[in-house]
Amino acid sequence: MQQDILINWSPQEARVAIMENGAIQELHVERALERGLVGNVYLGKVARVLPGMQSAFIDIGLERAAFLHVADVWHRQPDGDAPFIAKGSAPVTPIEKQIFEGQALMVQVIKEPIGTKGARLSTQISIAGRLLVFLPQDDHIGVSQKIPGGQRDELRARLQHLAGTQGGGFILRTNGEDANDAELADDIGYLRKAWARIKDASTRLPPQSVLHQDLSLLQRVLRDMVSESTQTIRVDSREQFDALKAFGAEFMPMAAEKLQHYKGERPIFDLFSIEEEIAKALGRRVDLKSGGYLIVDQTEALTTFDVNTGGFVGARNFDDTIFKTNLEASQAIARQLRLRNLGGIIIVDFIDMVREDHRDAVLGEFRKQLAKDRVKTMAGGFSQLGLVEMTRKRTRESLAHMLCEPCPTCEGKGIVKTPRSVAYDIFREILREARQFNPREFRVVASPKVIELFLDEESQHLAGLSEFIGKPVSLQSEAAMGQEQYDIVLL
Repeated sequence: MQQDILINWSPQEARVAIMENGAIQELHVERALERGLVGNVYLGKVARVLPGMQSAFIDIGLERAAFLHVADVWHRQPDGDAPFIAKGSAPVTPIEKQIFEGQALMVQVIKEPIGTKGARLSTQISIAGRLLVFLPQDDHIGVSQKIPGGQRDELRARLQHLAGTQGGGFILRTNGEDANDAELADDIGYLRKAWARIKDASTRLPPQSVLHQDLSLLQRVLRDMVSESTQTIRVDSREQFDALKAFGAEFMPMAAEKLQHYKGERPIFDLFSIEEEIAKALGRRVDLKSGGYLIVDQTEALTTFDVNTGGFVGARNFDDTIFKTNLEASQAIARQLRLRNLGGIIIVDFIDMVREDHRDAVLGEFRKQLAKDRVKTMAGGFSQLGLVEMTRKRTRESLAHMLCEPCPTCEGKGIVKTPRSVAYDIFREILREARQFNPREFRVVASPKVIELFLDEESQHLAGLSEFIGKPVSLQSEAAMGQEQYDIVLL
């Protein structure tokens, strides 16, 4: 599998597309005014403690207070041992006995604010480096689970030796598997200096201050997204190419070698049809090569994928047609999850399959495709209703939430009342107003389609209403109004 990374940069926005065999698999967007918060360390101020929910709201200077659950509060045992956190069991100490309102507290963002929910916090600080993750409050030495088991003990022993007795724990990242002792020692030194700067800032700065910010999107490309299969990293900005080259030379020389400055006249995203793919990723319908298609519906609680055969009739019989459509859909759905960055609960409605071996093959292919995802996923089997339920860890806003906002006309419902429904609402409103007030005339101001309906098909009903209330009703068309909007003016 060949992977290429394309970077489109402008002063206001950076976009990164990860391509595999010529097809876009992931899209990352970072705006100068909306940089992601995950990994940032703040000196927060406890705004409110909720004992009933065993949680607290922390003011870190954002629009909405951030959320801290007791399971994310670290503390030391009475005997002074290493800090610990209770996971999957009741905590030893209730949250109201650990923190109090008005307290200054060092916290780190572990989940972006999503929708109406504030950011989620932890009091355990972790600082990511090129090869290691530093846990300054812990003494744990760990190794990434993606590294084969046979090497883990040896790597852990090496890391234990290099870490010394200065305190703090480390986790070896996947890209540190082949690092030599000098490289690991350099990363340890860098991370300890970063923690020293954070501690110093926490004593000098007031609450709600940022103590540490994670790397920018372009720097995280070199740190997190480059793999052995990455062929090239193309950047369309000379300024960013030079900056990444310097950053990579110091911290990630292997990744820096793959950097290329794109000098073409056509915009880099146009050259690889990425703008077109972004437009498709914002739509409900995803067409499959076979002629089938997916319908994607995203809500705040969950996302649904509905698989349809569409015009695909290429197989020898109906069962094979369904099977091949579902196989293709399983690949497309896994790609759409990454491309749209969908998270939370996801329901997939594959086309019903009669044969058990077909269901097993589709589920196996689906799980195989999900395994490529860098974000944690978990998929169950087919339910009694033939649905596949899965979850995908939600770490930041989806592509649609990042690039779009609810329609001002339908207010996010996706539908609007018909002109006739609005007209009948207006009839009822005029009757209500006529019982309370005694104006000389009622004037209806509404959208052109509603006014046209009053002048044509509903003209008799309008005349009847005017005669019933004993007042004239005049009409005024307003092009700027949405279909459901109207005003009734008393003259």
